[in-house]
Amino acid sequence: MLFITHDLDEAIAMSDRVVVLSAGPGTHPIGEFAIDLPRPRDVAEIRSHPRFVELHAQIWSVLRDEVLKGYQQQLTAV
Repeated sequence: MLFITHDLDEAIAMSDRVVVLSAGPGTHPIGEFAIDLPRPRDVAEIRSHPRFVELHAQIWSVLRDEVLKGYQQQLTAV
């Protein structure tokens, strides 16, 4: 199943793999992360798991610049 979200916590908690896409136009994959957290996962509880915190930091380090590019694109479009 392919699930698309802008919520990083949700992506990590629900997925087996997270693919990060670049800001558009012409988006493309810029990172892929295997989510190796134990199952079953309680979404409310998994956020405190050390591996969740580690994965969040790794993914955010790739995603951060793309989020800022997206914001900049929105500002210049207005």
